[in-house]
Amino acid sequence: MAYITDFHHEDNWQAVKDATMTTIGKATGRYPDDTWKLKLLRCEHSPIRKLKFSWRWRDLPYWVSVHFVRHKIGIEHFVKTQRTDRTGIDRGELPQGSFVTHECEANAQAMIQISRKRLCACASPETTAAWKLVRDEVAKTEPALAHLMVRECVYRGYCPEMFGCGYDKTEAFREELEKYRGDKI
Repeated sequence: MAYITDFHHEDNWQAVKDATMTTIGKATGRYPDDTWKLKLLRCEHSPIRKLKFSWRWRDLPYWVSVHFVRHKIGIEHFVKTQRTDRTGIDRGELPQGSFVTHECEANAQAMIQISRKRLCACASPETTAAWKLVRDEVAKTEPALAHLMVRECVYRGYCPEMFGCGYDKTEAFREELEKYRGDKI
């Protein structure tokens, strides 16, 4: 099972608030409270891209790493090489389940977008488990953001998948959707 190391996030909400005030032509405001943070994150205006996170997955199966590398906007990936000339191991002989170290740097917007796909029940359980590790780390420093890191059906209020899992037809979905739309974290 993969695990997270080296998770980093600096509190730069004042810079986010300053950028927000710039976009609406107002003077810099005071440090934002939790209600303001949740509102700004929920509306996904551009200043949330100033919130940055970095982490490393260790022992992540290569094929799960590939799922994350498909995300490109607002995130950078650094994955341990499997090149034969660097490792001394024939790359062609390595199974897809070989473990890699996968490091990422991402902004808050990317965290929301990735969650929509990787927390979906149609995603592989291993990929979902790896992303939940990230969300759990985010919750320690930015609970409002973690609150908004939800699967696609909750984000949209319905399932857009061609072959959905049926979760959006359950009472659990309605409860999660109500919690997501609420002002309490």
